[in-house]
Amino acid sequence: MTRLEYRLLDDRGQYPVLYYYQNIDETEIAARFACDYFVKDAVVYERQSCAMEPLTYVVYVKKSQEVENDNTAEQHRKDIRIEIRHFRTEAEVYPLLFTYVVKQNKEALLYLQCDYFIWSGREWQKTSAELDEDRMVYVIYAKPVEVND
Repeated sequence: MTRLEYRLLDDRGQYPVLYYYQNIDETEIAARFACDYFVKDAVVYERQSCAMEPLTYVVYVKKSQEVENDNTAEQHRKDIRIEIRHFRTEAEVYPLLFTYVVKQNKEALLYLQCDYFIWSGREWQKTSAELDEDRMVYVIYAKPVEVND
């Protein structure tokens, strides 16, 4: 168990710590590293890079232009939830397609690292992944793969 920090990647090179987690499991750190976005306190951050320091893992983030738009999900603290949402470029709301519930972060990590998956008989491509800590859920945004005949 070790420490994870989210640091702001600022123009002055100060890199202030926004959030930190003590004694966090390394598999959860890997799952967090796999996320393109991090939502905390109603602010969306975009991952810029990840780093390892002695006894500390670091995710460097910048505030994103994205807006968090769905804070309606129930919070489940025992299980790990992964929402699959339909991504559309100009959409303001991304419809929920399906929710997976897993028991361990290593299983969540496998979902987060997939580029493609089959859902409802159709192939989907992941466009990004996010950890929404406000709602205690991982979110995978995906679009259907176009079939060329």
